[in-house]
Amino acid sequence: MKIFSAEQIYAADKTTIKKQDITGDELMERAAKQLFNWLHLRLQGDTVKIHLFCGIGNNGGDGLALARHLREHDYNITVYVVNYSKKRSADFLTNLKRLKDQEVWPEFLEKGDELPEIDREDIVVDAVFGLGLNRPPDNWVVDLFEHLHRSQAFTLSVDIPSGLYTDRVPADSKTVVKANHTLSFQVPKLIFFLPETGIYTEQWEILDIGLDTEFLVNTETDYELIGQHEALSHYIPREKYSHKGTYGHSLIVGGSYGKIGAVHLAAKACLHAGSGLVTVYVPKCGYIPLQTNFPEAMVITDVDEEYISKIDFDISPTVIGIGIGMGKHKKTAKAFAEFLDKNKIPLAVDADALNILSENKALLEKLPSKTILTPHPKELERLIGKWDNDFQKLEMAKVFSKKYDCVLVIKGSNTITIYNEKGYVNTTGNPGMATGGTGDVLTGIITGMIAQGYQPLQAAIFGVYLHGRAGDLSIEKTGYQALTASGVVEGIGPAFLDLFERPERFASEEK
Repeated sequence: MKIFSAEQIYAADKTTIKKQDITGDELMERAAKQLFNWLHLRLQGDTVKIHLFCGIGNNGGDGLALARHLREHDYNITVYVVNYSKKRSADFLTNLKRLKDQEVWPEFLEKGDELPEIDREDIVVDAVFGLGLNRPPDNWVVDLFEHLHRSQAFTLSVDIPSGLYTDRVPADSKTVVKANHTLSFQVPKLIFFLPETGIYTEQWEILDIGLDTEFLVNTETDYELIGQHEALSHYIPREKYSHKGTYGHSLIVGGSYGKIGAVHLAAKACLHAGSGLVTVYVPKCGYIPLQTNFPEAMVITDVDEEYISKIDFDISPTVIGIGIGMGKHKKTAKAFAEFLDKNKIPLAVDADALNILSENKALLEKLPSKTILTPHPKELERLIGKWDNDFQKLEMAKVFSKKYDCVLVIKGSNTITIYNEKGYVNTTGNPGMATGGTGDVLTGIITGMIAQGYQPLQAAIFGVYLHGRAGDLSIEKTGYQALTASGVVEGIGPAFLDLFERPERFASEEK
């Protein structure tokens, strides 16, 4: 699914209005009906009090139109117009008149007015600001937002939480509504997925308002959202008359004294992801643990007992995953540099190999084309430098990826894969995966993907999705706190099977 910028969304609206020969008001009516259907499906006429806070632009017009539909179905509503400006959009005025024609009289809130009483059991609909916000809200509006937060009422935002910008981080968290749920029109917004802006909505959902399909399909976007449908499109089925050699030979290089477990996790994930053969290259201290606990893997050992001092092997791997638990000993760093001088095999680079690269940037020039780098936030900072906000981070990552022709996997709550100046935003994963070893598992999965014949970008996007989905399925048995990296490995098989599961739908949609 594409993630459109605010400018592209406005263009989609205009194109839809022109090609479908409708007015902006008619498009707004579609949005309002979808908002109403979403609420009505869940409330079924419940008498809960609904407070609708509407601005004086088109977002407010959506809220007023929703209020009209709610009143027509006898819901218990109160409508407030947040009168922050003398300007009004035409569609806002149209829907204000329609609401008054129903004898629903909104309360106009202005600076200095007493704020309405809201109970914790009530519902708040936030339709104050939309995509067009370009400056911080006035202080009295900020006071209103804080009042909404203190009420602890369930807050539903229309399109985006009010106070958020689409292209930058708000300077003060108090200026943004904190939504429990956001109903986004037609397409998701990038701000739902960045650490500094995603915190303002707990959940989000898409409402289809019938924007022009041709425009949506043909418009190129800077970011795409990767869900089940997109992940399944990358899946390569296995052939009946195939064998272990068909699916590649992965070499996992890493480990040091006390960190052999990291290699074990990566190698096991690699095998579970589908690599035909897996060999691990470790210091001598890793030989017995791996041969004992992971019989499916082959083992090559370094001459040194406790760390890697030379990367030398006589096999012909399809792909190499390197850096896991490797450490940064002087001899290890030297061995890695010498390895890069002669290596032409595709790489997935993680952990200490990333740290060695960040300390000697000249080595980045030696990486094979489309090498996959999988840094966590601190490792990313060491590679690309410090950033002021998430938007700048993404732009710096794009520049870095282009300069070194590498696929950059920015690990986080919504992992974003960057290549060719485009980002792919993952939708799977959960807080239970914030535990040691899960990054090693991801490197193993991506390595296993490349071994089977997936192209590097495809392997990164698909591997990240499977990794997160494996964690999601595993927490159904463990809960967040008890999830381990080994549990994520065990979830890889179910994650593959889950690709073919039909998504659950509401009973009313099945009829």
